Amino acid sequence: MNLPLCIETIRLADGQLSNLLYHNERLNRTRRACFGATKEWDLNRLIDIPQEVTQGLYKCRITYGREIEKIEFEAYQPRVIKSLLLVVDDGIEYGFKFQDREALQRNFDKRGKADDVLIVKEGLITDTSYANVVCWDGSQWVTPNRPLLKGTKRTQLLREGVIIEQKMRVEDLGAFTYAKLINAMLDFESTPVIEIGQIGF
Repeated sequence: MNLPLCIETIRLADGQLSNLLYHNERLNRTRRACFGATKEWDLNRLIDIPQEVTQGLYKCRITYGREIEKIEFEAYQPRVIKSLLLVVDDGIEYGFKFQDREALQRNFDKRGKADDVLIVKEGLITDTSYANVVCWDGSQWVTPNRPLLKGTKRTQLLREGVIIEQKMRVEDLGAFTYAKLINAMLDFESTPVIEIGQIGF
């Protein structure tokens, strides 16, 4: 049986891996669910950081199945996202961070002139093609309670009380003023905002 490979993407800034607690949690949860693994891995012990990537911002990508397939490092430059297109996909599933992103790419390809898509499933806002979303309602940051993938940065911000989660329907978007994208590579404080008016059909 060929089981699908999974990935874990970690922010490496000036030689320091970020958020390892949350990455370890998700990695081992995925390994238990997808591969029946019982022994936990510790990414801090598994990742050797080459000297040539100790300055600047890099993406560390671990590809794994029952065992680690490869660990790669690549320089990272955040994408500039100023507009989103709402696309409906009631059948999409991405509960684990699979290497196969075909369903996400299929939706991304529908973006038209927008920079990315915001996927709607069964009437509810979920994620963009590569990030969770948070929206500002004038007093707090809110994230959808039905994301496609529970990102590590999302989990961290929820536990720290920086954001809250709630059911978010398409018609609820008008209650917000702007949105931000969050994932392991994006710094929440400095990530640019997206005007709600730039999220369209």
